[in-house]
Amino acid sequence: MTPQEASNSQFESLLDYLRYSRGFDFTGYKRGSLMRRVQKRLYTLSMSSFGDYLDYLQVHPDEFPLLFNTILINVTSFFRDKVTWDYLSAEILPRLVEQKGPQEPIRVWSAGCASGEEAYSLAIMLVEYLGPEAFRQRVKIYATDMDEEALSQARLAIYKPDDLKAVPGELRDKYFTHQNGQYSFNSDLRRAVIFGQHDLVQDAPISRLDLLVCRNTLMYFNAETQGRILARFHFALNDTGILYLGKAEMLLTHANLFTPLDLKYRFFSKVPRPEMRERLLALGQTGEEIIANRLSRQIRMRDLAFDSAPEAHLIVDANGVLLLANERAKTMFGLTPATLGRMLHELEICYHPLGLRPLIEQVIAEHHALTIPDVEQPTADGTSIFLDVHILPLADNSSHLIGVSIVFAEITRSKRLEEQLKISKAELETTNEELQSTNEELETTNEELQSTVEELETTNEELQSTNKELETMNEELQSTNEELETINDELRQRTAELNDSKAFLETILGNLSAGVVVVDREFHILNWNTQAEDLWGLRADEIMGQSLLGLDIGLPVEQLKLPIRSILDEKADSREVTLQAINRRGKTIQCRVSCTPFRGVGKERQGVVLMMDGKEEK
Repeated sequence: MTPQEASNSQFESLLDYLRYSRGFDFTGYKRGSLMRRVQKRLYTLSMSSFGDYLDYLQVHPDEFPLLFNTILINVTSFFRDKVTWDYLSAEILPRLVEQKGPQEPIRVWSAGCASGEEAYSLAIMLVEYLGPEAFRQRVKIYATDMDEEALSQARLAIYKPDDLKAVPGELRDKYFTHQNGQYSFNSDLRRAVIFGQHDLVQDAPISRLDLLVCRNTLMYFNAETQGRILARFHFALNDTGILYLGKAEMLLTHANLFTPLDLKYRFFSKVPRPEMRERLLALGQTGEEIIANRLSRQIRMRDLAFDSAPEAHLIVDANGVLLLANERAKTMFGLTPATLGRMLHELEICYHPLGLRPLIEQVIAEHHALTIPDVEQPTADGTSIFLDVHILPLADNSSHLIGVSIVFAEITRSKRLEEQLKISKAELETTNEELQSTNEELETTNEELQSTVEELETTNEELQSTNKELETMNEELQSTNEELETINDELRQRTAELNDSKAFLETILGNLSAGVVVVDREFHILNWNTQAEDLWGLRADEIMGQSLLGLDIGLPVEQLKLPIRSILDEKADSREVTLQAINRRGKTIQCRVSCTPFRGVGKERQGVVLMMDGKEEK
């Protein structure tokens, strides 16, 4: 086993341990990003392998919160990517509210809410649109995350001024209370926001939602796990519900679940699915795996039958959106997976080989099927094929029209056979050979188009994966930079305070006319100013830390022991003695020594300050 394989095996064992011991399943996360986050903890603890870290976790349970905080990157802010929030306010909220009755509840889910900024941003937007009273009566905002520490911060709803930089001043003053240098969100509106711990991979989704916000969270999961989460999101949303994603998340490969409302701002609407699919998702949440698997196979077989049908087949919803196209239709009309989810009138198929738009409107209006025979369709080789176009209305169980089915039945062969019956038997053989050649050319074109589509899909997946990986790395760097900036700010502040205090003390001591000596409770010298140096002839760096009583200077220091001790023992608040001494110039002086307490932070006496003023005798 190579070192890399051994490291990967140890990492998988670590993930298994986290899943079984703590209930956190990280196996659906992208391995590259996940390994980098765990290696950050290894670096902090000076460890070299995932195996050593697993042993450390088993012995030190207090390491789990630190590991989870490292893995779950909580980078968020109020109104992050402001242009998308402006679009939400101007376009999406009016659409959601118009689809609801005046008293119907509005349910919103902020998945991966981190420390709550996103959830409170949603609350502010909804209050601004609905008004405070309607908001309190109708709106529920569910905010979830895996990180319990981040959720605790979100529940407090208290933020620093820097956290509110993106909030306009009028909204900040309206929805936040400033107190003790911090801002707290309006407590009355706060009751509409419900926070809870939730695992998108394992836990059942919140249901009957009108708006689901999950921004820059899906990009941490691999493609398979993303598919499972999106299926749950599809189940959670109402038929008119809207999904709001982050700027790195496109959903280009999930057009069967969601169709873009505005791809630039990452808003998607739910694609209504047949009842059987809804049942499958519901059963999947309740654990009825046998029934769910059977339904899944039935759905898969139906999808395969639809795709392999020999006739070109399109499905268009009641709003004119192209939802489905089988392989024959994609080949015949040059459709790609990116075409699905677009308005039919934006595509060439709506006008060639015939104008479909008025025919569809007629079928919807009359609720009757319509057939247009002998439609000519030019082919790539310059010939034409002929089609019977069948347009059929599609209704749900309540007879409500939800769309139309368009079938292009090719009748080229029969039409040509009718013409060939008028020709001699000699010409019939030649015509058959030409028809065979045409079929072979069509088959070759079909294979080339299929290969091109597969290559484009692969390239798109790679580009999307790379984009998500770069976004993840950017989030990690941003988180690290924020931590470093905070540490640097604290160091700069403490250094400045220390320099100010030192300069202040030196200025005061330097400007005193008397010599100043500070000693601790053991009589060790803590400070010796320049006047003391001039008086006794000893520099501060020579005697700092030495015992005052051990100095050989012209001052009888032994006579100071009793006054100093009386101050330290709190028997007196000050003492003053006058001693005959000899200064550094050899002159006899009368030295007046004043003793006062030196107090620490807790007002306790930690030493004595001696002020010495000597006058030469005449």
